[in-house]
Amino acid sequence: MSTLRSVKCMYKRSVFALKQSARLTGVLARQVHTAERDGGPRNEYRHATPRALSAGTLALALLAADHVFNEKRFFKAAQLGNVQELRRQVEAVVSAGKTGRDVEGGGTSAADWRHALGWTALMVAAANDQPAAVRELLALGARPDLQERYSGASLAAAAAGLHPLEVLQRREDEFCGTMNARASFLGWTALHYAALSDSAGAARALLEAGADPTARDHAGRRALHYARDPSPTRELIVQHTRAWEEAAAAAAAEERRRFPLEQRLKQFIVGQQAAVETVAAAVRRKENGWADDEHPLVFLFLGSSGIGKTELAKQLARYMHRDDPAAFIRLDMSEYQEKHEVAKLIGAPPGYVGHEEGGQLTRALARRADAVVLFDEVDKAHPDVLTVLLQLFDEGRLTDGKGKLIECKNAIFVMTSNLAADEIAQYGLQLRREAEARAAARARVTPPGAATIEQKVGNPEGNNRGPSSTEEPEESLEVSRNFKDSVVRPILKRHFGRDEFLGRINEIVYFLPFSRQELLTLVHLELQHWAEKASSRHAVELRWEGGVLGALADGYDVHYGARSIKHEVERRVVNQIALAAERGALGRGCGVLLSERGGRVALAVRRPKATEYTPLDFAAV
Repeated sequence: MSTLRSVKCMYKRSVFALKQSARLTGVLARQVHTAERDGGPRNEYRHATPRALSAGTLALALLAADHVFNEKRFFKAAQLGNVQELRRQVEAVVSAGKTGRDVEGGGTSAADWRHALGWTALMVAAANDQPAAVRELLALGARPDLQERYSGASLAAAAAGLHPLEVLQRREDEFCGTMNARASFLGWTALHYAALSDSAGAARALLEAGADPTARDHAGRRALHYARDPSPTRELIVQHTRAWEEAAAAAAAEERRRFPLEQRLKQFIVGQQAAVETVAAAVRRKENGWADDEHPLVFLFLGSSGIGKTELAKQLARYMHRDDPAAFIRLDMSEYQEKHEVAKLIGAPPGYVGHEEGGQLTRALARRADAVVLFDEVDKAHPDVLTVLLQLFDEGRLTDGKGKLIECKNAIFVMTSNLAADEIAQYGLQLRREAEARAAARARVTPPGAATIEQKVGNPEGNNRGPSSTEEPEESLEVSRNFKDSVVRPILKRHFGRDEFLGRINEIVYFLPFSRQELLTLVHLELQHWAEKASSRHAVELRWEGGVLGALADGYDVHYGARSIKHEVERRVVNQIALAAERGALGRGCGVLLSERGGRVALAVRRPKATEYTPLDFAAV
């Protein structure tokens, strides 16, 4: 409707201008005719008609210019609070049908036209304390939670191909002259700017329009961080932040009730039921307020390589923070084997090279103090690095190289290690054998005709079904207290050399070797992964019979975990498929069927128009 009104208005003004031009032309033409009839001076009116036509042309040109979008006038209007000009410029964008990179979201709202250097008019109005302009832009469809892309004069100049001085000048002229144009404002929203400029009117308009007061900028800070204390703006943001957090907590509680952490983790973690239950129980205590608020939650994951330790930490971060990439911090501790590399972790002290950059851990925690932090292979770190972690785990705070204190009591710290991996693996295999013996004893009273695990997983029709969901769940294996105290703890104490470090760990989580059923599931998932790749990349359909899963599962190595399954599939299946494609026996549109023959995996190929699979003989091709 607003577009239709603007077009009608433009049409009326055009008609009015043309009528005025025609009337002026007619008047001057009559004067010329009268002068010629009365014998008066004709030169005075000789150029009257062309002059009248020029006047009409000029009027139309001015009218057209008034309805052509001008980016500089648009942002200047937001800067000065010129509501009428803002409305005219937005109407010009709509009437011209402009879309693409300049209009955020590809043209969903003309009011979201983004400046060449990264900001929007709503940000300009909020930064310059123009509440009326903020309300007008919101009424015109501007979205309050768009984020700033201005990364400072140097980086913005390099990205735009301009000189940094020109970027500085444009930032001051077309955004705000009172803000540091050299600083980065990446990720800021209009509410961040309203807080910094202490504009209560702009903040109120943004919050009433649905702006998120919990949104974080690139540095991980909310708008509240930039608000003056005390001030009406700060009180307003605090009030809305509290309401948003309460609503988010209620929604998260409801989601946890309907979709518990164990259920989420088991979707991505094969096996490790005891480990999943241990982690979920500790996190549940912390989330529901049944834990020590003065100390962060600390885990130590022990087990062989490729058993799911790192993946469990990743999925925990995804569950806790809804897939926010900044909420998962991973540090490979093999990069901190030297004493001087403590500075890389927390930042160099004043006077040393790299002091201004800060440390990898402190920078990440400054952005998200409630993140899930993974210290991968912590046993490889230098003892001085462990001393830093000791303070972190004990008090939930860390002092960086600049002397700034970072509070992170709400963070979750996960350490992984291969210490005692062989002992845990052998103990786990013993537990598996005992559990299988108990299962066999129960199976003796099972009615005749019950299928075995591999028979249930088997797939003679080649329809790629996974392990049967009707199978009775396996017994959860529990590591005995005697094994923990007499075998594992001495190894940990001998390596770390201090009881106080181990005493800061809330839960030591044990990852045991996979059972036969879990291995079949891993093989199925790996084959499914390659089937999807074959279809998307080469238009090849990959299918397999049930016996293939058992043959590939025999390649499991307890010391390498799921990685050994991955390598086995690549070596015995993918290599054959690649060789067949190289020799021309397999092309686009073909189908491949995997079958087991005497413990070996054989390939059969179906041509695009054929209905039967033909066994592939590599000697013949």
